[in-house]
Order: sequence, then structure tokens, then C-alpha cells
Amino acid sequence: MTTITAPTRSKQASRRMQAAILLGTALLLQVPLLGMLLTGYVNWGLGDFIAAGVLLAGTGLAYELGTRRLSRRSHRLLVGATLGSLLLVVWAELAVGLFH
Repeated sequence: MTTITAPTRSKQASRRMQAAILLGTALLLQVPLLGMLLTGYVNWGLGDFIAAGVLLAGTGLAYELGTRRLSRRSHRLLVGATLGSLLLVVWAELAVGLFH
């Protein structure tokens, strides 16, 4: 008897996805950097950039890892919504101490 497994991404495709996530994180971090250069309203330190990079890249890589073997779109959307919600909650807590 044969078992049917969900299709998996090749290692090369997985590495490309990870590189895209890291590149996307670097591009997103350019927004506050530009804000710091152009206005006086954005005041981020090195620690802020590191925290944001870890949160964004970590969330993207967790999504890639968590959905690697999921074939149903609804399951991938559920994983994405959960990770996105967790990202927003952690970001809000770090930004303004929402839960203090």
C-alpha cells in the first residue's frame, strides 16, 4: 500500500524563498532608515533595527518552515494569519508597551 504525502519544495526552491524573505526584510528596514534621514519624526537606534529585523525575518522564516509541507491553501492562510497576528502583538508591545 502506498501513502500519499503532500508535495514538498525542493531544497533549491526553499533556499530561494529564504533568500527572498531576508531580502524583503532588508528592504522593509529601509523605510524607517529613510524616515530617519528625511524627517525628525523617526528616531530608531541600532537595537530597534535589530529587533525589527529579527521579528520580520523570524516571522517570514517561520512561515516558510511551517508551510513547507502544507498543500491546502486554507491551512497556509491560517498559519500566515496566526504568525502575522503574533508579529503585530509583539511589535505593539515593544513599541508602546500595550500590555503594561
